[in-house]
Amino acid sequence: MDRLKALVRLLPRVAVAVAAGVLLGFAFEPHDLPWLTIVAVPLFLAALNGISMKAGFLVGAGFGIAYYAVLVPWLSVIGGDAAIALAVLEGLFYAVFGMFATQVLKLRLWALWIPCLWVATEFATASVPFGGFPWGKLAWAFSDQPLGRLAAYVGIAGLSFVVAFIGVLVYAALRRGTVVRMRAVALAAGLAIVFGPVLIHLSTEGDGKTVRAAMVQGNVPGKGLEFLGRARTVTRNHLQATLDLQKRVEAGTEMKPDVVIWPENSTDIDPYKDAETRADIEEAVKAVDVPILVGAVTEGPGDNERQTTGIVWDPASGPGQRYAKRHPVPFGEYIPFRDQLLPYIKRLEMIGAQTVPGVGPGVMPIRGVTYGDVICFELAYDNVIQDVVKGGAQVLIVQTNNATYGGTGQPEQQFAITRMRAIETGRTVLIASTSGISGVIRPDGTVEHKSAQFVPDVYVATVPVRDGHTLATILGGWPQWILTGLGLLGLVLALLDRRRRSAGDSTTPPPAAGPARSPEKVPA
Repeated sequence: MDRLKALVRLLPRVAVAVAAGVLLGFAFEPHDLPWLTIVAVPLFLAALNGISMKAGFLVGAGFGIAYYAVLVPWLSVIGGDAAIALAVLEGLFYAVFGMFATQVLKLRLWALWIPCLWVATEFATASVPFGGFPWGKLAWAFSDQPLGRLAAYVGIAGLSFVVAFIGVLVYAALRRGTVVRMRAVALAAGLAIVFGPVLIHLSTEGDGKTVRAAMVQGNVPGKGLEFLGRARTVTRNHLQATLDLQKRVEAGTEMKPDVVIWPENSTDIDPYKDAETRADIEEAVKAVDVPILVGAVTEGPGDNERQTTGIVWDPASGPGQRYAKRHPVPFGEYIPFRDQLLPYIKRLEMIGAQTVPGVGPGVMPIRGVTYGDVICFELAYDNVIQDVVKGGAQVLIVQTNNATYGGTGQPEQQFAITRMRAIETGRTVLIASTSGISGVIRPDGTVEHKSAQFVPDVYVATVPVRDGHTLATILGGWPQWILTGLGLLGLVLALLDRRRRSAGDSTTPPPAAGPARSPEKVPA
């Protein structure tokens, strides 16, 4: 009965946490209300303050599940059960955060430890299981805000820390018991962090060299899962779009590109083994007479295995450099525990052969310019971006296929992540998608071109070639490691403090029932 009463008393806090999670989900594309973060984070912390660790786990779970239910409803295209499973899985990370935050909030420096613990939580979601799912980082919400410019200096993890810290400052200013002076300090610090980045200017200039690239969006003959059975049509759509580009070049209405970029899955039929597909690609390459970076699914290296690749196809020498996607999507491109799950989940048979991850970054020198190729979802993984930049990439390329999720908000979320990568690295990003969104993003995150979805689109851009590094790319993964380490340190201190308090409570003698009585005199 006591447990039931405790649960009933906890329900208002769970409701507040769920509301906070919903608000945080609306901070991201396609809703694009980033400043809801400074409402959601304080609400979540208020729901956690003053409760037990077990209660914090439940409150945190309510927050996290609601957050991801709003953030990634597009996964319901695959199946409603898949969307629910992902929301629950990712929500459990915030359940653990909530459990530990109840104790961290009792420390003197809680305002430092809490945003560090948030970064540690994001690091965990981006790492496990099956390589993680780094889609829910606070930083991604600020691609179109001055605050997002900080990513060029502190990286994505550092920006997430700053956003969480702003939420902490708001909570500190409103928290019961905070002295007036501390509220004033929190308010001043918050305003400085929010409005200070307006003064930051990010350069869009190169090092005196430019390159002209064409992004080809050939479109697909269907939405959702329909396109999967029409591989040859997709390839021919991209062939035709490329031939149309060459006609405009010959007519003088378009500048000749130095390189042409086709998207991920511009051919799902292995061009090394299929003569018809190879002929289509070679026709396109010979027409434009410049290299085409082809997005192809290739067979192997083993039986019933495949790889999602980018292949540089040269008009003179044919297929050459090749990059294989390093972070294939679990349950989308490969099936973990395949032999055990297939007998029970027949829908997984649609995935076909297992996608095998590639080895090494997509660093591709093409006619004097070094490109960094990343493919679709792996754009969100920090190590993929860091590796291509360290490898000398002067321009970034994203080959993607969002046809499955067209019209669901996922392409807009991925485009926002791409903008943050441009800011972080100080590189132009060229995006080629089968069905949208394709585009060009300048090194300061501004959008030069953004295609519509499910229409053919060919865009030629002259973009700067850059060798310099932002502070974020120089620091690499250090901000994430340091902030995560601080978050874990705060957790250890909180648990030690909890143990000390528990030990103190158990050794304190009970108070006397009343004043001591003098012994009575015994009569003589």
